[in-house]
Amino acid sequence: MKVKKSTRHSKITGNFCENVILYWLSKYGFECANVDHTGIDIIVRNPHTNEVMGISVKGRSRNEGKEGTSVSILNDNFDKIKKACNAFNCIPYFAVVVDEKDKLYAFILSMEHLLKLFPKGNRVCSWKMTGKYIAKYYRDSNIIIFEFDYKTHNWWK
Repeated sequence: MKVKKSTRHSKITGNFCENVILYWLSKYGFECANVDHTGIDIIVRNPHTNEVMGISVKGRSRNEGKEGTSVSILNDNFDKIKKACNAFNCIPYFAVVVDEKDKLYAFILSMEHLLKLFPKGNRVCSWKMTGKYIAKYYRDSNIIIFEFDYKTHNWWK
């Protein structure tokens, strides 16, 4: 199905991705708060480690034919998340959420681990989304992963 996204789709995608991370963590007993602060979107207490996590959510919606496209994280995001996490006494984390074709992927990992995997480039850090990298993420115990498969059954013609 050919898709033309709405003019507000980027904003809606961002809100949805933050909320899907909030929902999933809350479902599994994490105490969560959505925050509107430069650098972080969510503050979470992890019931397994008792650490407080400041999470910056990076969400993308990919059109058909753009599957496997990397998620670029601008370098200034790392300074912003560090400052916010210092202010709230929490550990910096990233959640990368990608909706492509008929699957939604969500990856949660510490900023430290993200930068070990993908050091900052000239302007961006690039989270890879090819099949080869996704398979590596599944084998990495430092990356929390959940995914949804979905299908649109009936739609307007």
